[in-house]
Amino acid sequence: MTIADRLVLKRQRHLKWRALDPLETALMVLCGLLLFGFCTTVIFDIITREIGRPWLWLQEVTSTFFIYAIFTGTAVATRRNDHLCLTAIADTLSGTARTVVEIATRVIVLGVALCFIYFGYLNFLRGFSSFRMPSMTPIASLYAAIPICGALVALFTIEQLINGLRNGFAHDEPPEPPPHVMAIEGIAPAPGGRT
Repeated sequence: MTIADRLVLKRQRHLKWRALDPLETALMVLCGLLLFGFCTTVIFDIITREIGRPWLWLQEVTSTFFIYAIFTGTAVATRRNDHLCLTAIADTLSGTARTVVEIATRVIVLGVALCFIYFGYLNFLRGFSSFRMPSMTPIASLYAAIPICGALVALFTIEQLINGLRNGFAHDEPPEPPPHVMAIEGIAPAPGGRT
């Protein structure tokens, strides 16, 4: 089992196109790198301030990591269907009621994604008239994350709508292998902490 296979959830496979799995994997890796960068720059910011030699530009880097991590994470959560409250409501239903709730949920998410694209793009364009200090980088560099996120969320939502209408939204999930099998495959530690 490759790292990519481990990162792409098998849950709700019937709602996903395999062609987008590499994109999900790349976004998951990017999320990890962004969070690592955010944590690292926060630590460096604290250290440099404590020793009396603050790096003022470090806050710009930290905010960039933070903002891109949030919007990348939003796109990944959409692909993985990780908005738990909405998923939990739909999972309690069956038949036509489930289909209606699943479609309504995704139409609302699609509407939000389209707002991200449109208004995010407008903010991106306006961002060229404001600059971040001390680097004088246009603030548009931060606003670019919004329409990119919107485009990814829209893509993943359309993917789920099409596949849900074709295959049905409710689908029996394959059972997880027992813990000892997962340990052998390197997915999880065996009971008792052995690997």
